[in-house]
Amino acid sequence: DYKGQKLAEQIFQGIILVSAVIGFIYGYITEQFGWTVYIVMAGFALSCLLTLPPWPMYRRNPLKWLPVQESGTEEKKTADRKPKRHSKS
Repeated sequence: DYKGQKLAEQIFQGIILVSAVIGFIYGYITEQFGWTVYIVMAGFALSCLLTLPPWPMYRRNPLKWLPVQESGTEEKKTADRKPKRHSKS
């Protein structure tokens, strides 16, 4: 559903943003750029774990689909058509 997709996107972006800020601050304090990268990668992994699987919290508002129509009318239309003849040049 669309509300679930919006929620997943907000959670994903929020975790990435928070982990980037925390990683930058920690990396600046320790003067180690590697820690910044590790923290951002951990945030990315956490956000993927929370948003990629189809958790029930993302499926609360299912879409209402149209009912299935019979395909017999389409078969009649194609059967009634005359085959096209190509003119010879």
